[in-house]
Amino acid sequence: MTKDRAPIIPADSISITSAAKHLRDGGLVAFPTETVYGLGADATNGDAVTRVFAAKQRPQFNPLIVHVKDTAAAEAAATFNDTARKLAGAFWPGPLTLVLPRRDERISLLVSAGLDTLAVRVPGHPVAHALLVEAGVPVAAPSANMAGRISPTAAGHVVFSLPGPGTGGPDMILDGGPCTVGVESTVVDLSTAVPVLLRHGGVTAEDIEAVIGPLAPPPATNGEAKKSPGMLERHYAPALPIRLDAIDARPGEALLGFGPDAPIEAINLSQSGDLSEAAANLFSMIRAVDGPPFDAIAVMAVPDQGLGRAINDRLRRAAQPKDRSS
Repeated sequence: MTKDRAPIIPADSISITSAAKHLRDGGLVAFPTETVYGLGADATNGDAVTRVFAAKQRPQFNPLIVHVKDTAAAEAAATFNDTARKLAGAFWPGPLTLVLPRRDERISLLVSAGLDTLAVRVPGHPVAHALLVEAGVPVAAPSANMAGRISPTAAGHVVFSLPGPGTGGPDMILDGGPCTVGVESTVVDLSTAVPVLLRHGGVTAEDIEAVIGPLAPPPATNGEAKKSPGMLERHYAPALPIRLDAIDARPGEALLGFGPDAPIEAINLSQSGDLSEAAANLFSMIRAVDGPPFDAIAVMAVPDQGLGRAINDRLRRAAQPKDRSS
């Protein structure tokens, strides 16, 4: 990382107004959501969207999520059906992304990897909401980190995750404090006859199915463009290798534990076994052990239910060998 780093600016009315102007002028702004920090660009500005892919070194077949201020703005961007309206009513604003047929032809095709669908959500963080209202444009915003690496859950993570404004990175970073959910949004594809769960995330599959009924699993993409981010085999990865379902640490390993029975030397995602707390801590704790004196990371088993499914999804992708990142 160079000394060229984006300034971290506490979020207030003045900085939000400045950030909104950067977005309208084609710049990049990192900002907090309840899930992770996002790297935002005006979704209707193809040049700005291109800058997002370049800053992250992100494959252009991996689409972006469009963030909007409210459900009405989402319906202006994509074509809703009754199922979409039920889910929006139940979970927005919040950590749920819906994939729907694209409607707003102003939105760059690069946002959706050339597909005729669009991934949209209404974030639940007050800073994100204020920024979207002030900017007055839909904002394409993947996580504010290099492609495939650990997602940022604090403003300080962004500084060390991306280049600065002089080398293609964000013009500024709005600091809204640590993210409360800590894993990315759940993604549901509603462009098919049966709703498809594309990515586990901050809203559990059980809660979604309680509203709309059963979800289908994602189909194999066979190397084609993905409908949702977070579907690459290797993603969310630290620099060090990860070993899953560990019982204890081997020499040189850091140990991430879960629950009251974890060894005392473990860095515990949640001492009480609370999956919400573990999700919020996941990325920040991985960052804390991703380097000397450790040469690998061992992670104890996390229950594969509720938010545990999102945690395990991130861990499985992070543990994939490096040659499976695309």
